[in-house]
Amino acid sequence: MIKNCYIHIPFCDKICSYCDFCKMYKIDDFIDTYLDSLEKEIKSIYKGEVLDTIYIGGGTPSSLSLKQLKRLFEILSIFNKSKTIEYTIENNFENIDRDKLELYREVGINRLSFGIETTNKNHLKLLERELDLDKVNNTIKICRELGFNNINVDLIYALPNETIKDLEDDLKYIYSLDVEHISTYSLIIEDHTKLGINNTKNISEDLDYEMYKYICSSMKSNNYKHYEISNFSKEGFYSKHNTCYWNNDCYYGFGIGASSYIDNMRITNTRSLNNYCGGKYVKEVEYLNDDDKMEYEVILNLRKSNGIDLDMFKSKYNKSLIDVYNYKDLIDLGVLVLDNNHLYIPEDKWYISNSIIVDVLERKIYG
Repeated sequence: MIKNCYIHIPFCDKICSYCDFCKMYKIDDFIDTYLDSLEKEIKSIYKGEVLDTIYIGGGTPSSLSLKQLKRLFEILSIFNKSKTIEYTIENNFENIDRDKLELYREVGINRLSFGIETTNKNHLKLLERELDLDKVNNTIKICRELGFNNINVDLIYALPNETIKDLEDDLKYIYSLDVEHISTYSLIIEDHTKLGINNTKNISEDLDYEMYKYICSSMKSNNYKHYEISNFSKEGFYSKHNTCYWNNDCYYGFGIGASSYIDNMRITNTRSLNNYCGGKYVKEVEYLNDDDKMEYEVILNLRKSNGIDLDMFKSKYNKSLIDVYNYKDLIDLGVLVLDNNHLYIPEDKWYISNSIIVDVLERKIYG
């Protein structure tokens, strides 16, 4: 049964130089048409399940006007929500205000995610982002006054010309906000982003690694648990929605560019606004057999600190993981750990997790 749902709002006041997500400049006529199409898509697919998580991402959902947000939440009122739902919306500080935050409270939003990325003026200029620290401080204060007690902020590191001192300053400021969750991402320069088009170069892999190690150590010292490769939280505040992805659970994805995992199908929606608003929602469908699903299970589960629950794996696929992938030598090498019937990558090897996961998959037993 599907218990999780993602909603994509692609509109932004401005486009960041690094962004590779499905996004477009905010035009009111497009927003109204888009919301109409979003409603039609949801009504044509959603089967009435009780949802444990809803995540509204983008784009920049908070770039919508108060009226447009009210329309969005009217559409989303169709969902049956559990009493303990985690209901998240993404925001930028420059286009959020008390009225929007009060609306969030009214409709049941209980988790907020904000993009900080960096506090350094030179790095902000490179990313083509704005950040007013007084506005950030005031917004967080309003959030607390309104009763929001589950807030995430995003940090991007490994920026061109960034130093460890720059990273230290960013983290020091983020800690001062006393938020419950922090997501960290090493900058990836994609070809068709503005940074890619301008031939911007990544920092050295050695410095990237030093920054990752610094983040891990710093987070631990500030009482944030490293529960997934890129994510840290205070006790009890891990992202339930994102964990559904890493657990390889099924989920709905509505909106342009969104992805779903439904009935053994991984579905990717079109990125064409014309197609989407014309009712042609789906771009491609990947049909999965058990081998495919077990491979996804390994790839996604090994991103988590507790890795693969071997009992859960067996209950899902009626096979033991060791009978599918002969990973014993990787335990001997110390790149995998087997403890309490969980198989996981130790934290000091997370930086090379992709190569370790490939090693596991290459040990597939055929026959």
